[in-house]
Amino acid sequence: MTDTNQAPKAESAEAPRAHCIGPAIDAMLKGFFPEETRAHFRNARIEMLRGFRSIIDARIQHLSQTQEKGTTVTVE
Repeated sequence: MTDTNQAPKAESAEAPRAHCIGPAIDAMLKGFFPEETRAHFRNARIEMLRGFRSIIDARIQHLSQTQEKGTTVTVE
């Protein structure tokens, strides 16, 4: 039988450290809320990331359109 209240095992030195709170939230919610609730919060995080992506895409598009193309220089 597995104890669900155990702390997560430490990552190995070879594994990259995640700088995201998503896995921590998943671990916290797992013990308190049903799968349906966890799925809702997971989907909400995905939608937030999609929102950030759309902001970044719009900014890239704006900068691409307004960027000066450069000038012609005659070389002797």
